[in-house]
Amino acid sequence: MSTGDKAKTPTVPASGELDEQALFFHRYPRPGKLEIQPTKPLGNQRDLALAYSPGVAAPCLAIRDDPSTAADYTARANLVAVVSNGSAVLGLGNIGPLASKPVMEGKAVLFKKFAGIDVFDIEIDAPEIDQMVNVVAALEPTFGGINLEDIKAPECFEVERQLRETMDIPVFHDDQHGTAIIVAAAILNGLELAGKDIAKAKIVTSGAGAAALACLNLLVRLGARRENIWVHDLEGLVYVGREVLMDQWKSIYAQDSANRVLADSIAGADVFLGLSAAGVLKPELLVQMAEKPLIMALANPNPEIMPEVARAARPDAMICTGRSDFPNQVNNVLCFPYIFRGALDCGARTINEEMKMAAVRAIAALAREEPSDVAARAYSGETPVFGPDYLIPSPFDQRLILRIAPAVAKAAADTGVANRPINDFDAYLDQLNRFVFRSGFIMKPIFAAAKNAQKNRVIFSEGEDERVLRAAQVLLEDGTARPILIGRPHIIETRLKRYGLRIRPDTDFEVVNPEGDPRFRDYVDEYFSLVGRLGVIPEAARTIVRTNQTVIGALAVRRGEADALICGVEGRYSAHLRAVSQIIGKREGVLDFSALSLLISQRGTTFLTDTYVTFDPTAEEIAQKTVMAAQEIRRFGITPRAALVSHSNFGSRDSDSAAKMRKAMQMVRELAPDLEADGEMHGDSAISEILRKRVMPNTTLTGEANLLVFPNLDAANITLGVVQTMTDSLHVGPILLGTALPAHILSSSVTSRGVVNMAALAVVEASHPA
Repeated sequence: MSTGDKAKTPTVPASGELDEQALFFHRYPRPGKLEIQPTKPLGNQRDLALAYSPGVAAPCLAIRDDPSTAADYTARANLVAVVSNGSAVLGLGNIGPLASKPVMEGKAVLFKKFAGIDVFDIEIDAPEIDQMVNVVAALEPTFGGINLEDIKAPECFEVERQLRETMDIPVFHDDQHGTAIIVAAAILNGLELAGKDIAKAKIVTSGAGAAALACLNLLVRLGARRENIWVHDLEGLVYVGREVLMDQWKSIYAQDSANRVLADSIAGADVFLGLSAAGVLKPELLVQMAEKPLIMALANPNPEIMPEVARAARPDAMICTGRSDFPNQVNNVLCFPYIFRGALDCGARTINEEMKMAAVRAIAALAREEPSDVAARAYSGETPVFGPDYLIPSPFDQRLILRIAPAVAKAAADTGVANRPINDFDAYLDQLNRFVFRSGFIMKPIFAAAKNAQKNRVIFSEGEDERVLRAAQVLLEDGTARPILIGRPHIIETRLKRYGLRIRPDTDFEVVNPEGDPRFRDYVDEYFSLVGRLGVIPEAARTIVRTNQTVIGALAVRRGEADALICGVEGRYSAHLRAVSQIIGKREGVLDFSALSLLISQRGTTFLTDTYVTFDPTAEEIAQKTVMAAQEIRRFGITPRAALVSHSNFGSRDSDSAAKMRKAMQMVRELAPDLEADGEMHGDSAISEILRKRVMPNTTLTGEANLLVFPNLDAANITLGVVQTMTDSLHVGPILLGTALPAHILSSSVTSRGVVNMAALAVVEASHPA
């Protein structure tokens, strides 16, 4: 992506407005950004006895006898302390520990959001090195790792050194090493694009604080030579014999040279690394740099040189900043959550140099892959691909955890610092995938079955849509399905290039061109034979087939040219349903179609029906929808437990709706006597067995219902939207039930991952009909 493209990104509010919004954000609806949630039920006296006295004595004694079991019985193995004394906060300086708390809470949120790691933020009033070391070291029994944050240099070096020597858990100063890891990945990729060898590259820095020196130390580990590194700070060049503002960490890079200022050193430089102040790098200095220079202008909020100024002076330059409104953002969230994820999961005693280098290489390699759909949505204009404007991945690329955490865990095991080495990395990747997509676990049997399916041709009505194109590449790479895309070939080709996808039409997948497919006449004849007596004249039939891509897709499935249809990414659900109904039709004996929705949240998995189709179903239709939904749920390897929900709780209200649900329940028992189900009941009774048994002690439903059956479309669709939003659930579906052949109509809000999920399910349905 060019700098011009990025300039189209919406600008952030003005400073005063942003401050006001930030204060409101942090204060409402409740102060702060964190809360603590229990992971065990505490609903009765027995739960309390197990969680606290007397039951808690058992794990306490087990840990006393074997300290390693703390990882089995407590949250310690997934708990990190973010610790700061507030001496060097963001661009705010030494504002003290209390004022630093919003930043530390923010860091905790990032750990949780990006890697599922729990964090206590700990702000300590400890300005002196010894005091800080003593406080942090005393925390070791509580935590699986320590993230030091916003501690000024040079004290931060000594604090980290002493803690690493003292503590038997990872201690990681992110301001140093997080920045260094991302910078190193960008430099490796930039030098590769420039055709340069890191051992011969001249590196000139502006800034000699904790982050800058950590960057240089890591680059040296990766092959850079000290004699090629020129370090500058407020006093100018770091040179042999200099006494002002010198320390043992900086003096390593002292040059035996008469140079004193940046202008003396910049000639022939391959890399400029700036971690200093705005405007330090002047355009006239860029002219002196080597061919295809790499400019790491990382001062915040304003870099050492603005990208557009650098580009004007050196069009061949590759530019990285710390800002999100330009390409190549160096953002620590690219690595620190995933480094800790890998370190915690293998029980690492430290984060050593080999683990950091493994993270560098994983990040650099990921930038060379095609961007994921989540990463692509973070950009405007064309999706970036590996090149001068895409040296490092987007912080929103969900694959970061899948690449970095295993690489770090493997490096920990290889270097002997892992207390619990990971033996099965396939299983570990499965676990990480489940965290990333949340649909990973429940979709696993579906994907396994799809890969072995014989009928795997899935036709997509909206073949030009970005989400469908991204899904097509995933399906092809995983061997899950053979996509057929309906769309104009030249548009598909153009968009594949724009999004950085490598699959190609008519080579990797089939394209049906609505503007000129040779089967057009046959399609029209087939369509007219179905709707000719429904008020559609021949001329209208030709127009509809030419312009309605869902009609084309449904006809292809009916004619046996595809095994399943996916549509609905664009347009109204009802319009797609009409086409499916006319052409594919209902399975024999089915009274009406039904839409089953799956919600996956932190608390578990819930199916809801009918969320999209029938406005006011009869008792017979509700009973059949329940049975069809239960059959579909079994495809996921889940035993269905159905609750027919109502405003009436086992006869507590006498209304037409309650009577309908009561009658439907009787019919369910006749149609599927083995199905665990009950009703009519309140929604809370469906979820809580305790509440249900208070009202109906002999209920035929056990545990928590995982299938909620609603009396009408209003109730089902409203519940779906509210619950999905309130619980931040992942929606899989809607799954269209009752069709004669597999066809699914998605919602316009579906992601490419959602398209992949539904395509896999359609393949399984095609190969194993109900």
